Amino acid sequence: MATVNTLVLASGNAGKLKEFNQLLAPLGLDVRPQADFGVYDVEETGLTFVENALLKAREASRVSGLPALADDSGLEVDALSGAPGIYSARYAGEPKSDQRNNEKLLAALSDCAEGQRTGRYWCVLVYLRHPADPVPVIVQHSWEGELLAHPRGERGFGYDPLFWLPDQGMSVAELPSELKNRLSHRGRALQGLVDILKVAHG
Repeated sequence: MATVNTLVLASGNAGKLKEFNQLLAPLGLDVRPQADFGVYDVEETGLTFVENALLKAREASRVSGLPALADDSGLEVDALSGAPGIYSARYAGEPKSDQRNNEKLLAALSDCAEGQRTGRYWCVLVYLRHPADPVPVIVQHSWEGELLAHPRGERGFGYDPLFWLPDQGMSVAELPSELKNRLSHRGRALQGLVDILKVAHG
């Protein structure tokens, strides 16, 4: 039976669920996946990360009757006018494939010189107390880097093998997971959300 401290995560990603639970447990919040409440993925028809995160959180809250949390994230590459952006997960079409997405990105950047391959990961988190919440909590954070010409590293997922961090001297796919969670766009956005909810939950 759900309690008032149950929070629905508008995702089925087990890694995200674990990460959210670890950070939000001290606030007395139990984060549960949307599948536990019969919530299905909503069509992401927004044109921004914020719009898509709101769509997901609103649907999860509407169906479950509980507060909901959603995130939308992706990669923005300056030389590609912000692409793949909100289409990052499906950049190379369906079915979703990290390998095909990376191959398409490398092809798109093939004429782009080193030093002009700047970009950033974005993460937007949305927290709704109820579906009609007029003041959703929205937290966004970026992670600056450069795009490599060849993949490096075996860790992570998505575009991590191509995302180079000059200050670390390695790709995201070469970072230890603990360090990635601390430095990443999602990790920092999550910490920002925790700080806001701490105040809200006294």
